Amino acid sequence: MRFLVAYLATLTAFVAIDLVWLGVVAKSLYRREMGDLLANPMNWKAGALFYLLYPLGVVFFAIMPALGVGSWSQALMLGSLLGLFGYGTYDLTNLAVIRNWSTQLAIVDWVWGAALTGMAASVGYFVARSW
Repeated sequence: MRFLVAYLATLTAFVAIDLVWLGVVAKSLYRREMGDLLANPMNWKAGALFYLLYPLGVVFFAIMPALGVGSWSQALMLGSLLGLFGYGTYDLTNLAVIRNWSTQLAIVDWVWGAALTGMAASVGYFVARSW
């Protein structure tokens, strides 16, 4: 039950924070840097699948180990590292294989992924701990 609570809290935090980032804060950056590469309309099924799967990894690799030792800072650190590796893999692969992929966007997205995942892991940890 604790895993499910952690998952739902992490999923909610991750999606809410990321939608504010993508839809408000960095919207113009992504449009400017990606241009014609942006799907129109967006592939909602693929996006939904990402949002459902990624928080499972956050719970498994960051929150549950942190709950085991009772350390929110471990949830933050492990979540941030997971985001660093996950988003880094995405952004570095894009830089390697997509012609004219924006280095600026890759760096911003990579840092964002680490920060977002750390924040979501922290929220999931605190909610699951209080359950």
